[in-house]
Amino acid sequence: MVALPAQVAYAQGKSVAFAQILQGIDAAGVNSREALARLPVTRKHELQERQQAVREQGAGGDVFGGFSTAGYGVSMPRLFASPGPIYEPEGTARDYWRMARAIFAAGFRAGDLIHNSFSYHFVPAGSMMETGAHALGCSVFPGGTGQTEQQVQAMRDLQPAGYIGTPSFLKIIVEKATEMGVPLPSVKKAMFGGEAYPPSLRDWFTGHGIDGYQCYATADLGLIAYETAAREGLVLDEGVIVEIVRPGTGDPVAAGEVGELVVTSLNPTYPLIRFGTGDLSAVLPGQCPTGRTNARIKGWMGRADQTTKIRGMFVHAKQVDAIVKRFTEVARARLVVTGEMANDIMTLQVETHSASDALASRIGDAIRDVTKLRGQVEMVTPGSLPNDGKVIEDARSYK
Repeated sequence: MVALPAQVAYAQGKSVAFAQILQGIDAAGVNSREALARLPVTRKHELQERQQAVREQGAGGDVFGGFSTAGYGVSMPRLFASPGPIYEPEGTARDYWRMARAIFAAGFRAGDLIHNSFSYHFVPAGSMMETGAHALGCSVFPGGTGQTEQQVQAMRDLQPAGYIGTPSFLKIIVEKATEMGVPLPSVKKAMFGGEAYPPSLRDWFTGHGIDGYQCYATADLGLIAYETAAREGLVLDEGVIVEIVRPGTGDPVAAGEVGELVVTSLNPTYPLIRFGTGDLSAVLPGQCPTGRTNARIKGWMGRADQTTKIRGMFVHAKQVDAIVKRFTEVARARLVVTGEMANDIMTLQVETHSASDALASRIGDAIRDVTKLRGQVEMVTPGSLPNDGKVIEDARSYK
């Protein structure tokens, strides 16, 4: 937290977007998690909307929507485009995306050759991994995606120490190598990203002599967390401050509760303050058994955007939160949508110690007031709702 006030002040002074978003905020006072939680959350769709607004003004505008502090030229050697499109800058720092720590944790060391099969065009994944590998002292073969037989040939000829890319593509490469009768004895380790990495797939790679680890990174923020040899969650990177908030809000949840990952980046080129990733996770208690002291998260647990359409009306997680905040008697709530198509049944399950018909009636009125829809109210004991980050559960039958 020591670096936080300076980063907030820097964002206010150097980023046009955050000068507006954080207008009136005393940066010196943002020196704790409690103070940070009072700042607004900026979500990806808002970043995209600001970029789009600038693009619609014509040539000459800031394509990054006022979020980047660097411009074209020597301070920005590359820029990338993620689906949307959303444009991201790459600065000049040696390990700009801070990937070296994750690559090291996956077992790679200086002098290794890494076969990098993340994409090298449009999105930054290939460059993220390459710059981290170079910072660690590794050489990189830029394999990119596709051309499976050529990937096998390159691995056979160059004998890389391991692979970086998606787990599904390495599985395809290994299966193609088996089909071709080409052994790949040098590929002993791997770092994966971009996809889920379930235990079943980890066991498959172990059976083929490959020790694979996962990392969690985004094009906006760079590395957020990475797996260690302990295989107990993902350790948070030291270049970010992570909060877990209730979906649809900026309110931190209790320790261990599943919620949306909100990340504050200490990157001076792209100083994102309270950036909502839209991903669900939870903080794990204690420290990593490997001795790494930073906090850990469970990893990616789904998407936080739970907007759903009910009887022709969109209902958002923030509306559920608005209902809950009207009642001090309610601790948590979950909106469950059941029924069949065109016959939606909306039930708000609320955790409370003060169950009564009168409270249920008042909550029902609030549901109608906030969502413009009628809904049922089901009162449950505190702690009984699932800890999965869901504020809206769509349990309808679409048969």
